[in-house]
Formats: sequence, C-alpha cells, structure tokens
Amino acid sequence: MHFSVFTHAEHFEGENTYFSYSPYIREMNIWFDFIDEVTIIAPLKNKKTAIDSSYNKNVEFAPIKTINFTSFKNSVISFFRIPVIVLEIYRAMYKTDHIHIRCPGNIGLLAALVQILFPGKSKTIKYAGNWDPKSEQPWTYRFQKWILKNEFLTRNANVLVYGEWSSRTNNIIPFFTASYSESNRNTYIKDFSLPQKFIFVGTLSEGKRPLLAVQIIHKLLQDGSKVFLDIYGSGIMEEGIRKYVEDHGLESNIILHGNQNAQVIMNAYKNSHFSILPSKSEGWPKALAESMFFGCIPVATSVSCVPWMLGYGNRGFIIEPEVGLAAQRIKSILSDEMKLNILSIKAQQWSQVYTLEKFRIEIKKLL
Repeated sequence: MHFSVFTHAEHFEGENTYFSYSPYIREMNIWFDFIDEVTIIAPLKNKKTAIDSSYNKNVEFAPIKTINFTSFKNSVISFFRIPVIVLEIYRAMYKTDHIHIRCPGNIGLLAALVQILFPGKSKTIKYAGNWDPKSEQPWTYRFQKWILKNEFLTRNANVLVYGEWSSRTNNIIPFFTASYSESNRNTYIKDFSLPQKFIFVGTLSEGKRPLLAVQIIHKLLQDGSKVFLDIYGSGIMEEGIRKYVEDHGLESNIILHGNQNAQVIMNAYKNSHFSILPSKSEGWPKALAESMFFGCIPVATSVSCVPWMLGYGNRGFIIEPEVGLAAQRIKSILSDEMKLNILSIKAQQWSQVYTLEKFRIEIKKLL
C-alpha cells in the first residue's frame, strides 16, 4: 500500500531522514509499520529543535510552502501560494492508495477540500483538535469539521476524533493516542504527605495558560499550602513566567526546566502528585493522559474531552480558569490523603488502558 500524509507539521531534512515534532513522529511511526511506501506532504523548516525526532522508515517527501494569515503580508503571500499547494495535494492524492490527513490546520483544510475529488480512495483523517460541537472555535476549524462529518463530501473515510460525542455521523470514530507500553503499566502508589508536587508539561503559550498555573500555585502558597511546581516546556511566554517567578520570590517553589526528553518527563511524572493544565482548548491532552498513567491527579479546565477523561471529577479536578476559585477547589482536598490516593488509583487505571499496544491494534484495524 502507498500511504500519503498531508500535514501542517513542519519538517527538517538532515542526516538522510526527516525530523518533526516528536509526539507526531512517534504516532506516525506506528502507522508506517503497516505500510509499504510513504509520502509526506508538508512544509520544511530551517532547523531541528530539542523536541524533534525522526521517522523510522524511509519516506518520500513532497515539500510545500507554509501558509498563515496572522498578518496582512502573510495573508497576501499565502493567498498566492494556495493554488500551487492545492495542485501538489491533488497530485499526491491521485498517485496514492490511502489518503491520511492531519487536522485541524491550514494544510489539513486544503487537503480536506481536495479529498472530495477522490470519493473512491480509502482515507483516515485524524482530527487532533477539540471536536466539541458546542465550543467556540475559528470559522476555519468549524468548516473543517463540517466537511469531515459530511458523509456525502467525505466518503470512504474514518474520521478519528478525541472523546465520546453524541449525534455523530457514521464516519466519526472516537479515538485516542498513547505514549507508554504495557511494560510501563504498574500500580504507582503516591505518598501524598507534604510537600505536594505539581507538574505542568506543554508549550508555554497563551492557549495552554501556563501563567495561570503559576498563579494558582502562588495563591496556594499564599494560603499556607506546601506545594511545588515543575514546569517542562518552552515557548513565547517563558520569559514572562520566569520574570513573574523572580518578581514574587518563588524560585524555591516554581522551577522552569525547559524542553526535556521523554525519559526525563516520565521520571518527573513518577515523582509528582498532580498534573495541572488549565488550557483554553485541547484535543487529547497528552500531558494529562501521560501523567495519569503514573498516578498523577489531573487538574484541568473543562475543555474538549477533558471532563470525559477525568470521569467528570471522579479521577481528577475540573477547575474554573480563575485563580481564586481554582486554588480554593484544589486546597479543599489537599489534606485528605485517602481521597487523593483513590483519585490517583482511578486516574492510572483509566490511563493505563490506552497503551501503545492497544494503539497499534486499533490502527491495524483501520488499515
């Protein structure tokens, strides 16, 4: 089978292979285990980052230009690039046996439109964003979702979405992602005696609200709680967060570690009690699912499939995106070690269902 991937994920060419964002690469490597030939249709970038990794299979690469509409200049440039990109997408879809589209994103939107012209070809479409039909989202995201769930426009396709949603069309399949193997499964018993450790893992961007996580920990400290926060990740908000920590004398309680490899993150989960992620929007929040695998109690806002992941409060804390209310919600149970242990066990029992082995089985079924 010839398998073609259409994605906005930027790639770096080097060392006779291609590199991109590690979680995406790890997932695609599993798909490629069942594939003979692969073509990647995606933009290129100039340098590799600390959180990039490479494909474990030789792939053919068809580079396309990036497009974005973040400024007037970029919008004009992107407008003139679109016809060329659409032509490249059409050519790749014409030649391939199986179309695999990664959404949401600008390239995913163009690919979702072009795939309409190939109703007979088999397709898998991974929608890695928030599928919640009631959420407020950009019109481009809503438009992509409308195309994908329209069984007349998107034929012979399995559309993979995160979470269980009512009133879905027949081509929509609730799906998941995985990071750890059956060999990592265990019963991780946490010692919830003081001090208690929180962990934030993710991009330090406005969408993830890392500053809100810092402010919640700051409020807990002001209220007398003995807590720590380890932050793993980098991004445009990093310097602002570092300044906030320094300005408020929080260096001994809040530590920024930057981007770290998967082994470091896994050890951090094992040594933490809570995982905090007060995001504005999510698809499948890997940081929560991964931390729950090792018994961390998730603390998150009610976005996307997060309430379902947290058992609607039975295996974690659903908080409001407001410092005082969130800190009060967390503090109300910090001293109840028995309750915390129950939440921790329930969190890992749920997360440890979604292993890499199960992920492989489900992908094989799709192909």
